[in-house]
Amino acid sequence: MAFNQQRGQLNYLEDGVHLPGRSPIEVVQQQLDAVLHSLSNPVLSAAERAAAVAEVRRLFELLTGSQTAVHPSEPLMHQHQYEQLLNQYQQERQLMQITQKLRQSLNPQEILAQTAVAAQQLLQADHAVVYQLVDDWIHDPAKTQTNPQAIPVTDSVAATIVTATPSSAKTRLGTTLNTAQVSELVAFCQQHIPLGFDGSSAPIPPALVPLVQPGMALLTALIQRVNKISGLIVAYQQSQRIWQWFEIDILQQVAQEAAIALQHSELYQQAYRLNLDLEREVQQRTEQLKKALDYESMLKRITERVRDSLNEEHILQAVVQELTVILKLAGCNAALYDLKQGTSTIHYDYTESIPASQGRVAHMQHFPEIYQQLQRGWSFQFCSLLPNPVRGQVAMLACPILVDLPARDVNQSVLGDLWLIHQKDHQFEEPEIRLVQQVANQCAIAIRQARLYQAAQGQVQELAELNRLKDEFLSTVSHELRTPITNVKMAIHMLRAAAPQDNWADEKWRDYFSILEQEASREADLINDLLDLQQLQAMPRRVELETIPLPEWLSQIIAPFQPRFVARQQSFTVHYPADLPPITAESASLRRVLVELLNNACKYTAPGGQISLKVDCIDYADSDYADKDYVANNVGTREVAHESDPISGVAFMICNQATIPATELPKIFDKFYRCPNADPWKQGGTGLGLALVQKLVERLQGELQVTSTDGWTKFTLRLPSSLAGKTRS
Repeated sequence: MAFNQQRGQLNYLEDGVHLPGRSPIEVVQQQLDAVLHSLSNPVLSAAERAAAVAEVRRLFELLTGSQTAVHPSEPLMHQHQYEQLLNQYQQERQLMQITQKLRQSLNPQEILAQTAVAAQQLLQADHAVVYQLVDDWIHDPAKTQTNPQAIPVTDSVAATIVTATPSSAKTRLGTTLNTAQVSELVAFCQQHIPLGFDGSSAPIPPALVPLVQPGMALLTALIQRVNKISGLIVAYQQSQRIWQWFEIDILQQVAQEAAIALQHSELYQQAYRLNLDLEREVQQRTEQLKKALDYESMLKRITERVRDSLNEEHILQAVVQELTVILKLAGCNAALYDLKQGTSTIHYDYTESIPASQGRVAHMQHFPEIYQQLQRGWSFQFCSLLPNPVRGQVAMLACPILVDLPARDVNQSVLGDLWLIHQKDHQFEEPEIRLVQQVANQCAIAIRQARLYQAAQGQVQELAELNRLKDEFLSTVSHELRTPITNVKMAIHMLRAAAPQDNWADEKWRDYFSILEQEASREADLINDLLDLQQLQAMPRRVELETIPLPEWLSQIIAPFQPRFVARQQSFTVHYPADLPPITAESASLRRVLVELLNNACKYTAPGGQISLKVDCIDYADSDYADKDYVANNVGTREVAHESDPISGVAFMICNQATIPATELPKIFDKFYRCPNADPWKQGGTGLGLALVQKLVERLQGELQVTSTDGWTKFTLRLPSSLAGKTRS
């Protein structure tokens, strides 16, 4: 700073050393001017300003003779000069305090009031006035030297006195200057501030005559920042006064500090407004997000409710109630269309403050402007101009209940409509309309599913009725055929007994008689299978349990098949452990199952092929044998020694060298089904054997599995060692 640059010269004065060519007063005054000028710099730090103030005090003491002087008999400065400098120093201190105070305020009116007080106190003027421009003016520095001017931002600009001091000048508050006065005042400030102005000697512009009394002195400064003028400071003195250079400098500094404070205030106000706008926007976004989440939650809830229901009335009820509650409607109703009849019938209505209209039928031809749009898949809202006799004057939103289908089928995709009713001054917003459209779409999907389900149920009932009629027919036919077949078999037996011995010597006689016996037996077996199967399906008889010693019992079943195996040149083996325990089951049903499986193995195994029967004890908890889900579902129905003991059982595995295509495996247990091309030897069959086996296995509480891989087909029958109870219905 300047007071540090000449420090060495002052040390010479303090030591009583004269500088050649310059008097001590000139040196000290030059230094004092430099230090005082540095105090006017608004960017001084606190430490620099304090150092400058200390330097001013030291220079004052030196000039007044309190320190070493060159001529002790004559002080270096007269008393009035000292007082003037001391006054300047005090003004600088006040300016520092005012600057700090201005920068602490964020209220524009408070800043301007403090500015007026500061100008009046610092200049010791009679009063000071601050003019605030309604709109900022743009100052053009390039034209200041030749033609000083300030350009208003708008065409019509006025200035208003916003503050004045002291109280005697309060009458000026609110005084408004017109555009001409503002222009003259701004130009006057730009032209005369460097020299000051004495009202008695300088010419007064005509527009400013009302503002200045004769003999009055005034000093002005522009409040401007970055070439934009926002106000003026005018200090008035009722008597003639020549403004000093430092007073002009002080007023300019006050104006500059006021401009900075106003800029800070403006920035703060902008930030405050931006913050308010941001908070308002955040609040709006939060409300929108909350509303969107509520809508999403409602849509999910409605979707779950309607998709779990297969009843159209329940679907419409759920949709209408949810929409009325969530959107706070006065009422809502759902109608379904009958396009053949051209009608729309309200099937469900939910209201809060309007009469109900459930069951009302509307003919579409009477309201073409409404139903033509709805049948095109368009949603629309409107307000009734004339009050409805029932609902009054309301706002309504109509939305079609439609499923997304190709454009050519749009009429068929519209199943009905939703009507939302609100207060007359309500307008449905876009999020609400999208929500209603999504709900209507989900409603349409659920209704279509319900109708498909109802149609499927109708078909199922028809098929069940047809199946019942078929079973009744088969049962009746079987019963009616049993007696004739029995008579035929009896007649064949009597014919055999009565036939002469000579007839048996004829080969044709023997062949015809053998064919007659075989076909009669086959027809009798078919009838018996049908009757047994029908009985198992319709009225299951009681399960008669008995203890079966498996080794002896199996020998009795296998013995009749041995001649057939030999005749067909098939290899048959049996494997079972020597200590195979007995089981408790229904002997007749188990015998029928094993006989049917062995019969199929013998029938569909080629000559020279292999057939095997393996019997083994199993543990139902063993994953190699047991179906764990079956065990878990049936363990409670069996008598076991302890709950923690494994469920014991027996497995019968019948294998033969034959292949069943994978596509045919799921069908082999259907009634009357026979695998195509599986009987090249034309042995015939009814297709009832495996269907009967499956029913008998269920009766025995067992399970049957079949696999066919690598040229082998294996049937695995698993049974518990003991069924639940002694008898079972």
